[in-house]
Amino acid sequence: MNIRLVIMTVAMAATAGAVWAKLPAAPADPAKAAEAKAKADEAAKKDADLLAKFQDKAVANYRKNKGIRGPVPKVGGK
Repeated sequence: MNIRLVIMTVAMAATAGAVWAKLPAAPADPAKAAEAKAKADEAAKKDADLLAKFQDKAVANYRKNKGIRGPVPKVGGK
């Protein structure tokens, strides 16, 4: 048997054990978690509003440059 093969097999087995090991979860503070969730929700709402604003701006620019007239079609049944 090739000694290199044996050494590589042992090294991969040792590495796999270390990679698959899980550390215990750190205790979470409920107040901090709620605050972080509220902050993330607020940021997501702000990002969605900005995205909608700039999408509307891009559509208006496209329609102006293509010479499309008439009302903007409503998408998504809104």
